[in-house]
Amino acid sequence: MPEGKTLSTLALRDDDGPLRRVALDVAPVADREPAADSAARAPHASRRALDWFVFGVADVQTGFGPFVAVYLTTQAWTQVDIGLVLTVGGLVALLGQMPGGALVDAVRSARWAASLAVLAIGISALALGLWPVFPIVMASRVLHAAASCVLGPAIAAISLGLVGHAALGERIGRNARFASIGAGLSAAAMGASGHFLSNQSVFLVTAALVVPTLLALSQIRMSDVGLPQGRGAGLEHRPLVTVPTSRNLLRNRPLVIFAACILLFHLANAAMLPLMAGVMATRASESAAVSIAVCMIVPQLVVAAFSPWVGRQSACWGRRPLLAAAFAALVVRGLMFALAADPYAVIAIQLLDGVSAAVLGVMFPLVVADVTRESGRFNLALGIVGSAVGIGASLSTTLAGYMADHFGRGVTFTGLAGVAALGLMLVLLLMPETRPDQELDAHIRLAPA
Repeated sequence: MPEGKTLSTLALRDDDGPLRRVALDVAPVADREPAADSAARAPHASRRALDWFVFGVADVQTGFGPFVAVYLTTQAWTQVDIGLVLTVGGLVALLGQMPGGALVDAVRSARWAASLAVLAIGISALALGLWPVFPIVMASRVLHAAASCVLGPAIAAISLGLVGHAALGERIGRNARFASIGAGLSAAAMGASGHFLSNQSVFLVTAALVVPTLLALSQIRMSDVGLPQGRGAGLEHRPLVTVPTSRNLLRNRPLVIFAACILLFHLANAAMLPLMAGVMATRASESAAVSIAVCMIVPQLVVAAFSPWVGRQSACWGRRPLLAAAFAALVVRGLMFALAADPYAVIAIQLLDGVSAAVLGVMFPLVVADVTRESGRFNLALGIVGSAVGIGASLSTTLAGYMADHFGRGVTFTGLAGVAALGLMLVLLLMPETRPDQELDAHIRLAPA
């Protein structure tokens, strides 16, 4: 047993099950660091390695975006087959959210879970690039989707373990910045690779990027990752606690309300840019591709610039005001899209998408960590809210397409803005403030005079 640790025994039970005792290797109360100092717990090298790991993951994931459809089209695939492969991948990603989070909760090391997920994504990219036949491509997409369901919770678990709950907001903001920069740079590199070499090269480059990504992950020392990885934070010295299951988590009122808010956000948001892309392609097909590319890049720049600030302000302002700002930006964006069609105006409006993305990128794991802090199962709860994301995004494009065909563009964007307004009301009226009091105390103590 490591020095400074004690072996404690907890009495645990499910709601309907008998008591059972479990041994936990925990630190004595006197040895535990205060929340305000938790950000300094992990050495700088491990935190910097996490920066580069998140950057590398964004690089690897970028290859599975629009490049898949372009590559398969050049391989003489029909649109029906391409759509089927993409749909199956989307369904696996949706259904795998909760099992992926539960798996990260169950394994001994989140770093091992992350490394296996990254390796699986590399194998998926290599298979897709070398053997573009239907069975291999279908298996590749399923493998990629399943691995992604594990990778997100694993990164969140490592982040929480490295810095602790009090510094998690700023850490998630930093993750979002490096992910945004990585996605932007890799998209440009892969686009150039596809243009100057071949569309197949995009996936070979993706597979090659797995090596530096795994190297960055290996530099994170697991001895620097503390207990809070979603498995028992806050349970060390309680005589009787409840082992959370998915059923118990669904009784967590703040978690359910937050999941409903997230579902409404993506129900309103997911279809906005694709719908506007169709409008722009109809009016100016020769410049639509460039305009849409810029519309995708602009929000990433906002996310990279402001995500760390959002993480810091979440400790000072709390979660609800920032969530409300994200929904308000989405409402305004939908209403402005209903009136604007000029490419320059659309690009300017997309700044609001960056505001919403910066806030939601930080608030998603942070609020989940807040509401599961006492009960544990952080990663399973992430899977539950991730399922809400998938449901909202899947329904959004179908709903918007139907409305656009039957009622026109203006009514559709106004309707999507109305869905966002409903989410805003839910945040203001029902969503509780989840920021722990000690986080505000720590922020005040650490703030410069």
